[in-house]
This record gives sequence, C-alpha cells and structure tokens, in this order.
Amino acid sequence: MTIDLSGQVAIVTGAGAGLGREYALALAERGAFVVVNDIARSEGVVVEIKALGGTAIANDGDVSDAFEMLQMVKEAQNAFGRIDILVNNAGILRDKTFSKMDMEDFKAVIDVHLMGSVHATKAVLPMMQEAGYGRIIMISSSSGVYGNFGQSNYGAAKMAMIGLMNTFKLEFSKYNIHVNSLVPIAATGMTENLLPREALEVLDPKLVAPAVIFLSGHDAPNGEIISAGAGLFSRIRIVESVGLYFGGDATAEMIADNWSKITNPLDEKSIASGPEHSLKFVSKALERS
Repeated sequence: MTIDLSGQVAIVTGAGAGLGREYALALAERGAFVVVNDIARSEGVVVEIKALGGTAIANDGDVSDAFEMLQMVKEAQNAFGRIDILVNNAGILRDKTFSKMDMEDFKAVIDVHLMGSVHATKAVLPMMQEAGYGRIIMISSSSGVYGNFGQSNYGAAKMAMIGLMNTFKLEFSKYNIHVNSLVPIAATGMTENLLPREALEVLDPKLVAPAVIFLSGHDAPNGEIISAGAGLFSRIRIVESVGLYFGGDATAEMIADNWSKITNPLDEKSIASGPEHSLKFVSKALERS
C-alpha cells in the first residue's frame, strides 16, 4: 500500500529545523502542500521544499498565541483552500530540577507544548469538521510517558499530549478526524546535550518521519501512541491491572498486604475511555453485591 498525500494540505508547527523540518520535507515528498510554521526560521525549509519540486508557504506565528494560530489557518486557507493534516510539533526546553526551576520556565514550556497544541488544534478544527476529514498528530515524548530527570515541565506538557489525544479521539471521530500521538527518539538541537555521541549518530531525525506519514494517511489509526527512532517503530499502551476487590470494608492495610496481587500484570488491559474505566469498577462492585 502506497500512502499518497497528493493535494492534501499539512501544517507542521516548529518546522524550521530538526524533527519538524523532516516531517515537513517528508509530507511534501508525498505530495502534500505544506505550511511550514516556525517562529524564527521557516523560510529555509520552504526553499528546500520548493527546490525539490514541492509546494509550501512559510508562517512565523507563535503557537502560544491563539490569535496567531487563527491567522496561520487563514493563511493556509487562502493559499490552499483546505487543511487535512496538523502536526503539533513546536517545542522548547527549559531543563532544571524542579526544586531549582523558575516557575516562569515551567509555564513557558507548558505554553508552547501544551497550549500551542491546543491553539493550533482549535484553529484547524472547524475546517476539518466541515470537510468531514482530518489527521492530527500530537508530538509527545518519553519524558512525558516515562519521565526524565530535570524535565518536569517538559514531561508534564508531553504527557498532556496523551490526555488531549485520548479525549480528542472520542470527540472528533464522528467527523472522521483521527488523532494520534508520536513519541520520537532522535538527535536534534533539543537532545544533543542529553544523549551520548554514539547514540546521536544512529538517531537520524529522518528515521522518525515515516511514522508521521503513516499517521497522516487515510488509513491512519485513531488514538494510538507510536514511538519511532533509529529505524525502530513500536506501540505504547497505557494498561491497567485487573485489580483486587475488597468491597466496602477495604482498608489501607488490606491494600498493603495484597499489593503484589493488585499489581499482578496478568490480564492487564488497555481502557479506551474514562467512562469505560468507571464501568470497570462499578461492574466489579455490582457483581459482588
């Protein structure tokens, strides 16, 4: 199966360098018209895309500004008439242990990663709803899913991408808008001081781009977390143990005494929504009543 994006319109935020640049180039190579968003350096990637025979426009809107994201969408609409794909990639780092972190640095990271994704998604959503089609990719991180020393702000923002996706997949599916999350592992300006040199050599950002193309296609899944790096692609799932029912007489000591049973990984399952999670607990209680 060939994934052909000819004539589709993609917005990639933070696409002036690193992973965002690779996503924009890959989308253009597949025939998409690309809006290259970057607060400082979008023009260079547009030149690259055009030199390769593709079509692209530059946008320097700040993702943390809701009005500028609305303006970006207007520019895309004026240029191409539609928006099919949004890659919420824009990001910054302000690393420091939480005890030493300035709260302005915490807020700045949240504003770009989390609120930037919120603003961009809110701006494109009406057009996608009207068209009855859309593909939205939330860029998460292992720092969010698993944690990373010195990145409480970044980790919180990146785990929030999963929370947004889990709700968006439910709210947007009736419009044929699929929302997925990508956890990239790559050598970029943001990671060059975090990984050893031998690791950086195999983590070519180009090797993440195929996942973006897959998640941009007509047959993309909905509500999945995919990790990509160094040529490896995997699926991340949030699972829950079956648990142990104590009923209304439960005590903290009963939890402590049975912790190994409560955490038994046998028959762990993935839960699709908050209501499904609540139903699990209610059903168990009703079974025993």
